[in-house]
Amino acid sequence: MPKQPLAEVFGFPIADNSDEARRCRKNRLCPFGNRVPNCTKDKANDPLGVCSIFDGGSVVITCPIRFRERWLIAEDAAEFFFPPGAKWTTLTEVRLKDAYDKSTGNIDVVLCSYDDHGKIIDFGALEVQAVYISGNVRNPFEHYMENPKARAGMDWSREQWYPTPDYLSSSRKRLAPQLIFKGGIFKAWGKKTAVAINRGFFETLPILQSVDANEAEMAWFIYDLHKSPATGVYALTKGQTVYTRFDESLAKLTRSDPGNVDRFVAQLQQRVDEKLDGNPPTTEVILGPS
Repeated sequence: MPKQPLAEVFGFPIADNSDEARRCRKNRLCPFGNRVPNCTKDKANDPLGVCSIFDGGSVVITCPIRFRERWLIAEDAAEFFFPPGAKWTTLTEVRLKDAYDKSTGNIDVVLCSYDDHGKIIDFGALEVQAVYISGNVRNPFEHYMENPKARAGMDWSREQWYPTPDYLSSSRKRLAPQLIFKGGIFKAWGKKTAVAINRGFFETLPILQSVDANEAEMAWFIYDLHKSPATGVYALTKGQTVYTRFDESLAKLTRSDPGNVDRFVAQLQQRVDEKLDGNPPTTEVILGPS
């Protein structure tokens, strides 16, 4: 467990004391293309400016806006969605409704290709999935922000509710439902979906059956954060692309491999035995008519 859980705050490594890093911390700025100049994570008036945290020796992205660095994710998605040379643009937070005019949520990014007259030719959905945190990340963040220069090397490892990535909740409570409802509509329309995801998160998912790019309905863009030796700043870097079919991927994400049934029965038996030993059943003799 790293002593310091925070990797990036307001776009910069916590030990970065450059003028730009101090400016972003002072003004609570987001350098990664948020809808407004400031960070708005958690609370607009008191933002939780943590972009990423440490997980062992890795850096894990915990804010979806962090993936927008230089809009590499849009460039990668456009290459998957559209033919070479296509003109395209991005629309963020696009509301999607089902056949009954009920909202299924917002799509993080919709990419649209268009002709010389601006008429839409094709489109695809790009979902961005950061990692949920187990524990409390606001406490170390606020403690650090009181004196960033002095507390960049603080030891938080003995504090209660030390923040760690919660990959299981991230996949089953967020990613899978998003793909089922929103991705399912795009699949029915014959449109492609791409997912931008951190490497550490992707490696916790079930192994997905890959296909050739020209057969794929989905693309998984797997990114890392690498610290530049020259600047000391983390840079978003695509490490791998996995192409899959939609239904096969969803089946993998939403189904668990069954464990040993005898072990489960033994667990049930133990619970039943404990319950009966602690609260023996009350028996009554019911007499019939004499």
